[in-house]
Amino acid sequence: MSASDPAPTSDAVPVEPTTPLDVRLLAPAAAGWLTAILLIAYRPAVSLVTAGVTLTVAITTVVLVRRTQAIAHARATQRGWALLGVLVVVTGMALAAALQTHTLRTGPIRTLAAESATVEVHLKLTSDPVLRRSPGTHRPPYVVLQAIIEEVHSRSTEDSVRVRTPVLLITGESWRDVRYGQRVAATGRLEAVQDGDDVAATLSVRTPPRPLDDPTWWLQAAEKVRAGLRAAVADEPPDVRGLVPALVMGDESALPDELTEDFKTTGLTHLSAVSGTNLTLLLAFVLPCARLIGVRARGLTAVGVLTVVVFVILARPQPSVLRAAAMGLIALAAMTSGDGGRRAVRSLSGAVIVLLLLDTSLARSAGFALSVLATAGIVLLGPGWRDALANWLPTWLAEAIACPLAAQLACTPVVAWLSSEVSLVAVAANLLAAPAVGPATILGFAAAGVALINTDAAQLIGWAAGWPAQWILLIARQGADLPGAANPWPATAIGVTVLTLLCLALVVGLHRILARPLAMLIALAVLAIAVLRPVGSFGWPPRDWILVMCDVGQGDGMVLRAGERSAVVVDTGPDPAAMNRCLRDLKVEHIPIVVLTHFHADHVGGLAGVLNGRRVDELEVTPYFSPQAEYRRVTDLATQHRIPVRTVSYQEKQVVGELTWTTLWPARVPALPPPGTSSAT
Repeated sequence: MSASDPAPTSDAVPVEPTTPLDVRLLAPAAAGWLTAILLIAYRPAVSLVTAGVTLTVAITTVVLVRRTQAIAHARATQRGWALLGVLVVVTGMALAAALQTHTLRTGPIRTLAAESATVEVHLKLTSDPVLRRSPGTHRPPYVVLQAIIEEVHSRSTEDSVRVRTPVLLITGESWRDVRYGQRVAATGRLEAVQDGDDVAATLSVRTPPRPLDDPTWWLQAAEKVRAGLRAAVADEPPDVRGLVPALVMGDESALPDELTEDFKTTGLTHLSAVSGTNLTLLLAFVLPCARLIGVRARGLTAVGVLTVVVFVILARPQPSVLRAAAMGLIALAAMTSGDGGRRAVRSLSGAVIVLLLLDTSLARSAGFALSVLATAGIVLLGPGWRDALANWLPTWLAEAIACPLAAQLACTPVVAWLSSEVSLVAVAANLLAAPAVGPATILGFAAAGVALINTDAAQLIGWAAGWPAQWILLIARQGADLPGAANPWPATAIGVTVLTLLCLALVVGLHRILARPLAMLIALAVLAIAVLRPVGSFGWPPRDWILVMCDVGQGDGMVLRAGERSAVVVDTGPDPAAMNRCLRDLKVEHIPIVVLTHFHADHVGGLAGVLNGRRVDELEVTPYFSPQAEYRRVTDLATQHRIPVRTVSYQEKQVVGELTWTTLWPARVPALPPPGTSSAT
């Protein structure tokens, strides 16, 4: 031991001999993943040729290995069998890619999509509807969901044709209340998609859905449980109403947009979506309870399997849910068993191979990549970093720090590629939020179950779940408001490559830093300065600023100083995050009036960012309430935050602090265009 090494403490964890990782499936998994990425964009014939070539090489390898096994060195023989494993997986992945691309490319849907044909279809919905908006455009909100076309009829086909082809539906708000698993009829226009997508076409529908039948009984039962949870927290504040169902079952239907942005900034997005965390927390609660009542051995296995099945049904049996369940179980095994890391590498590699064989389109899924990388980080880096920290920290705290640190570092390049940002607060936010995730999730599950029996009791449990949820919300809001919480990073090949190299350098050197208290204190001090930025940005904002035009992209967002930490905002741009960042840099905490000159999305779309964590006294709006969709969104936000909305009048004069302004338009309220027509204003 050198003089610079810390002296062992009473709670130090004894160092055990390192067990070699079982990486035999790592190379086949990586080769199979790369094969799927490359082949799903090509015709099935390319995949079949690839499978034929690799199968021939595999057979040749078997013959050579068997002939030389007696005279060759043992290590050379092992390398031969390892190569054979890679070739077998690549062959299987090529065949799976051929099968999937054949399914998507053949049949009438692909042909009709190339012609942009209008069709009558019978659909089975395979996802929940998601309401989306287009910041910076005049487009009203729209609904996106996935479905399988089971029957199609067009002008070019005399009779209806039965098919089973996945498509992406883009519809109006009238589809917001359709249910997962429901069969509906619709009329829409098919459009082609790029090769490599996991659907055969997109279907744009402007008419309301025509239900054909209800979901199966077990999906209806699951929906009843989900609705019970929503009812149990219906009396809670809006953010709690949205977060608890998202934590428990991935139900993001009531999650406010501004909260979603805060979760992205602080690296807490995995809490509001179905992830392995949900399942591991549920199992960690259910299995000990089963032991308490005497369940043992195979009974515990049966309880665990039943819990997984119920969870998957409640969270929707979609590929993302199955993937999250598999990754969560692997990560749990890695961190809770003695040689879990060794087995978990093998299990993770096997899970990647199986999942890609079942659905090769996952190879290009960002969610799949993040899930695999986060699990790999926990499995490969987590135990070693935990042991390094445990030299001078309690084991429970060392583990709480090592898990989010390993997962975040592994995912950072992909997150930067997707968001053009690097979060410096994600590890701290996950560490601080972690104690509340378990209670909120378990109480939420309990509220959902009790709601089937007694509504009042469910509301009481929902109220209890709201308290830990409030803590998570506090961490998300305060963390997102820190000056250096999220930092821009170029989402280019060079930018992501440089970031990946930096992360690899941290992987190499971080173990030594974690093992030394002084090095950790220095690293934390540097990180705190980067996040808190006590000196601010050089020259910005100037101390005597009067008017600032915020950088909101297309549209306008103007801030007029009305006093110390107070300002009047005129229009909000299209992006809540950009407007929130601008006001945060200006240290604006109180907004006496928000003036919205008109209801186009590039002038009102960022309103949620203005309202985020600030006291707003009043909204002043134009009397021309068009487009109606944006007007309704503004009034809904105002109602949610209990802010009065007032319509201005011609020649009206307002005074706020040192500011004075007069309304010059409109002199009269123009007539609104009839529904279904456009306006040039």
